[in-house]
Amino acid sequence: MKILLPSQNEATLEQYALKYAQAPFASPVKEPMNRIVYAAAHVVVEPTQSGNPWDETLSIDWDKTLVFREYLWRLGFRVAEAMDTAQRGMGLGWKESAELITRSAAHAKTIPGAALSCGVGTDQLQVNTETTLDDVLQAYRAQFEVVNNAGVSAILMASRALCAIAKDAADYQSIYSTLLQEAKDKVILHWLGEAFDSSLHGYWGSTDIATAMETVLSIIHTNVDKVDGIKISLLEAKWEIELRRRLPEGVKLYTGDDFNFAELIAGDGERFSHALLGIFDPIAPVAAHALAALAIGDLKRYEEIIQPTVPLSREIFCTPTRYYKAGVVFLAWLNGHQDHFSMLGGMQSARSLAHYCKIFRLADQAGALIQPELAVKRMKQFLAVYGGIEAE
Repeated sequence: MKILLPSQNEATLEQYALKYAQAPFASPVKEPMNRIVYAAAHVVVEPTQSGNPWDETLSIDWDKTLVFREYLWRLGFRVAEAMDTAQRGMGLGWKESAELITRSAAHAKTIPGAALSCGVGTDQLQVNTETTLDDVLQAYRAQFEVVNNAGVSAILMASRALCAIAKDAADYQSIYSTLLQEAKDKVILHWLGEAFDSSLHGYWGSTDIATAMETVLSIIHTNVDKVDGIKISLLEAKWEIELRRRLPEGVKLYTGDDFNFAELIAGDGERFSHALLGIFDPIAPVAAHALAALAIGDLKRYEEIIQPTVPLSREIFCTPTRYYKAGVVFLAWLNGHQDHFSMLGGMQSARSLAHYCKIFRLADQAGALIQPELAVKRMKQFLAVYGGIEAE
């Protein structure tokens, strides 16, 4: 199977022959995983409904959005809901996030074994010169109430508002300790680096990562009975390894490193990371096979399957990293999980034609195109509309 694509140097067109004419990982696996793995899932919009994508949240196709979560659950993943992969704060407002949480929680109850954790933040709070720490606390509490009412666990997301008004590490310690002690169940903390959101520069009260880590560890040790684990998304493996080494017994490290996840999940023979990753959305069937191999101790097979997904992930999450959602949804469309390539915030326009062509090639080479014929058909349509490249 071939398709006409821009060449690797982007100067000419060339015929690209797919590596996989038949999807190697489309069949589900039955073996249980020995890592706790969350896939942060995207949302599907309803493009036929009117709306200005740059200024408001577009209508959401709730049926397709929930069916995709069911797909992830049936592959053995937990779902991390209303996170940045769902374009939280970049197209998805709090009102729609609350509805997403409520609908997903209700749907999870109909799927045997489905597990769901939901993002709690402060994105309904408009920060101004009068905003106080108590305002931040109340905003967090309001979102915790929605998650508690839905009957699911919480992921305590980083707050742009808190980052904007906190004076020092003590302010973070105060807010987080209060929220954790009030939490109904154990919570997953979330350390999101500024590569994902520039508004979080200097989170935890310092721009020095080592100093910020001391604050995080202090919060965890003080509230260890309320912390299930922490997701760290800094895209530098050394910081995750250091934090993982220093966590109290029983507190999990969930890798959010979409550059180095393969080695961090495998571990070093002494410690390993669990996972909460946006990349698991587009590579779910491949990752499921790899994680099943890891669970039975077949490290060689795990690496054979998972390693080709790393270049794909690095391309999807390339700078500016915050636009990675475009690649996630692009592959969801190519793979038939939705009928269009439209996104909240019009984010499909945030990446170039060359970027999407690289994703197509790398997804094929990783075995992540689960319906190759459909993917080729849709890629040809995309090339014609987006780049004026007509199929021969």
